[in-house]
Formats: sequence, structure tokens, C-alpha cells
Amino acid sequence: MTGFPRRRALVPGALALSGALVLAACGSDSDDSGGGSGSGSGKTHTVKTAMGDVKVPVEPKRVVVLDTAELDSAITLGVKPVGATHVEAAEGFPSYLPKDEVAGIKDVGEMLNPNMEVIAGLKPDLILTSKIRHGAKYDQLKKIAPTVMTETTGHPWKENFQTHADALGRKAEAKKTVADYTAHAKKVTTAVGGPAKARATEVNVVRFVEGADIRVYGEQTYIATLLKDVGLGRAPLAKKAKDGFSYDLSPEKIDMADADVIFQSTYGDPEKSKQTRTVRSGLWKNMSAVKSGNVHVVDDELWIQGIGYTAAAKILDEMQADLTK
Repeated sequence: MTGFPRRRALVPGALALSGALVLAACGSDSDDSGGGSGSGSGKTHTVKTAMGDVKVPVEPKRVVVLDTAELDSAITLGVKPVGATHVEAAEGFPSYLPKDEVAGIKDVGEMLNPNMEVIAGLKPDLILTSKIRHGAKYDQLKKIAPTVMTETTGHPWKENFQTHADALGRKAEAKKTVADYTAHAKKVTTAVGGPAKARATEVNVVRFVEGADIRVYGEQTYIATLLKDVGLGRAPLAKKAKDGFSYDLSPEKIDMADADVIFQSTYGDPEKSKQTRTVRSGLWKNMSAVKSGNVHVVDDELWIQGIGYTAAAKILDEMQADLTK
């Protein structure tokens, strides 16, 4: 999963829900995979999802995405959604995405609590999300439109992308995207000195999170897959992460996160996330990565929240620039 703060989603009001279902009923049919306005051609194909097989339009025209990974996938594959959610700590959509490609997309609410009435009002013919985010809302969503859910998000992003591509009817575009990414990662490996040097460079990704402890990201995360694809080594602490996700620290133990290289991001307010206080501390300043100038501050939206190939291409470029200074 991603590194968003874990919060219990709010339950939509009864009035909003009833309104959503009334709107959805206009385009629904008896197919259990959901209704929606359809692609116009009436042709469908079956996509395997975390909730079972779902029939979706062969060429969906009105797609709603409910998380950043799905938004990245759609944009990467040349599909502009009609609606998308935003994350809790931000307004609008991730800034790393081209402005012209997100312009006009309707904000359908905060990621953990999407507005069902707004979604239904867009008359989508396909909804993309994950079970870990919106599994409890599946019955509501599928009454609005065929809903394709992956099991989770984050670490299995490459497999999820293939599911998104299948649902969007963009398998050919997906194949090219993957090939371009693979070549790009190899180029970065060469730029940093080759496989042996990359492997000998131990890296940690440290994230300051508002409302939570400091996270040192483990090997079952999106960003870890990029480090692995470049062939970079991981500091021992990353391998101790709970469920492979993160090893959480207080500011008083931040020196445990030391490594040859640290990529540092902040989610939310720097004061409330303990970032300001931590980086001013003696423990932080005495870390070898800090002393050697190998702490690189990166954009949280891009490095942690993006979760897709468009984000990955930009991260690889930044990684190469930072590691070859």
C-alpha cells in the first residue's frame, strides 16, 4: 500500500447516497458488474479484478479514478478521466502530472471519502480503484458503473497497471510504456557507475508524516521497486520494515535511518510531521548521509503518492541527477 496516513473513512450521508443511486439508476442494467452510461458501442469485455470478473466497455469514454495510482495509469495511457479524487493533504491533483492533461477533470472528493452523488452525476462508464481503498463501497460504486478494483496499491503497481490497461482497452500502449521504463532504469544504473556500484550504495527513503511517526520505507513499497530496478542497495533498517511497508521511528531515534544516501519527503505540515524539529537535531546532523551531503529532499506527491509509470519516469530522472552530483 502507499504511505498515506491511515485514517478511517467517513460514511457518506444517507441523502447523498440516495441521490447517487437515483442518478445511477438512469444508466444501470441487470448485469451484476454494474451499470453506467456505456461506451456507446455497447461492446464489452471481461476484466479479472479483486472482486471477480467484471464486464467493462471495450472503449470506455467516461472514466472515474479514485486514487493517485489509477490517475497516473490513465494519464500514462492517454486517457483523461472525467473525475478523480484528491488526497487528504493536498488540493487538486498531483502537480507532477502535466497541467493540460488534468485540466477539466472533476474533483469527486477526498480519496478516502469520495462523493457518490458527484461520481454518479458524471455518468461514468468505468470506475478504477482498489479494494484496500474502497472495497467497503464496492456495492455502491458498481451500481453507478462497472468498477474495476485491484487488491491493493503501492508495491504491486506494475501488475495493477496491466489491470488498468486491460480495463481501459490500452494494452498496446501499456506494452510500450513498460519497455520504455525498463530501458530508462538500465540507463540510470549505467549513469551511477554500473550494477556493482549501485548495489554497494545503501539507500533509505525517509518520510515525515503529519499525524504519524517518521517512516523508513521497506521493500514492499512502490518506491522500493524503483530502487530495485536501478539495482541500488538497501540499508539494513529497510529490511526490518513491518510487513515490508515501513519501519517507524520517533525523532529521538532518527539516527537509525542513516545510510549512504537518504531520499527525504514530507507529507503534510513540516512542523506537525516533526520534520522541522528532526532535521534541526544533533542526531540528524551527525548522520553520515547528512555530513556527506547525500540527503536529497524530494517531492512527496511524486516519490510516494504517484504510484505509476509517469511518476516513475520523473523519479528515475531525479534519482540519476541526485546520485551523480
